[in-house]
Amino acid sequence: MTSRRALIRRPGPRLVHGLLTHIERDPVDGELAIGQWEAYAHALREAGWETLEVPPADDCPDAVFVEDPVVVHEDLAVIANPGAAQRRRETIGVEQTMRDLGYRIARIAAPGTLDGGDVLRSGDTAYVGLSSRTNGAGIQQLATHLREFGVRTQAVPVERALHLKSAVTALPDGTVIGWDPVVDDKEAFPAYEAMPEEGGAHVVILGEDQLLMAASAPRSAELLRARGYEVTTVDISEFEKLEGCVTCLSVRLR
Repeated sequence: MTSRRALIRRPGPRLVHGLLTHIERDPVDGELAIGQWEAYAHALREAGWETLEVPPADDCPDAVFVEDPVVVHEDLAVIANPGAAQRRRETIGVEQTMRDLGYRIARIAAPGTLDGGDVLRSGDTAYVGLSSRTNGAGIQQLATHLREFGVRTQAVPVERALHLKSAVTALPDGTVIGWDPVVDDKEAFPAYEAMPEEGGAHVVILGEDQLLMAASAPRSAELLRARGYEVTTVDISEFEKLEGCVTCLSVRLR
């Protein structure tokens, strides 16, 4: 399969009504959000990624957060069973897209629930958040699906953030970075480093030494540049109002 493709999904007309769990509602500017999404997609393309738009799910306010309906590893697409019932229709267009691309399909089945935003892969380990959206049965099913690839699955408690990747992500060298106020178990990771801003906990790996981050974390971006990374920043303020971050807005097919 061709590498360096990224799934994205255009914000729908009901975006402003997206679900919230850990923050108070702040009005979302829908037009500004579309502009920010377009700039995000442009940043992916500028870094050499082909963007593939998943069919819209306009009745689902959170559908733009395309990371949550699927977990992709090599040639397997695991279709999630989102923990929020309102989001389950988001999987339909994502599954069809993955089929059209030639991926094998597996599913998380009830009573298991799983959101892709709870799955952080680093090396041969998949850290999976045990959160309000992902339960133990879902984690066990994902572990079974990933076992054929030699991937070890480790559950991590998530109580202070929406998803595991709302709290932590991983750098190309395997260091897990996070924002301490929402990280429940730093000891779960072999190498952990705190970042000074909430948005600094979220990176999209665009290449071996290239990262994408939110513009809301300038100090964190400078820290990572000092470590030798090329860092591109994008303004995603309207999605941050909906507990979104840079990882939520795409699925990188590698």
